[in-house]
Amino acid sequence: MMIYFTSDLHLLHSQPFIYETRGFSSVEAMNKGLIEKFNIMVDKDDEVYILGDLIVGGDLDEGVKLLNRLNGHKYVIAGNHDTQNRIEAYITRVNNMEFVGWGMPLRYKKYNFFLSHYPTLTENFDKDKPLKQQIVNLCGHSHCPNKFYDMGKGLIYHVEP
Repeated sequence: MMIYFTSDLHLLHSQPFIYETRGFSSVEAMNKGLIEKFNIMVDKDDEVYILGDLIVGGDLDEGVKLLNRLNGHKYVIAGNHDTQNRIEAYITRVNNMEFVGWGMPLRYKKYNFFLSHYPTLTENFDKDKPLKQQIVNLCGHSHCPNKFYDMGKGLIYHVEP
């Protein structure tokens, strides 16, 4: 079993600034491409933490169908586009998906992470301490091409596609 992290799938988001930036010619091509890439990486027994903004716009029923095509057991952190209706659909209508709130700590092999949609300061500038004694924030939201965009503010790593 593997553990994966992603954020900001923006399935159904029909704005060119989203799908064209990702190299797709249409929202339909983006939806298909993201699901294919996701399922190539993630097996049915893997765990995936999705850090917000799963569906943006479009028909909720269509979005649920797309989410049900994703492999793995999925844990969802809410993002700014995850409305209460969408969160309720994630909980009740998407297979192998759990909603875990607006942020959560995760300890893995003696390393400490804080999972959130928004970049979050999680350290007190403890750079002199070993990495296992610090907290790394895994986040999304900013759509920045540089995964280390906020690293100057703390141990912040962006996981969005």
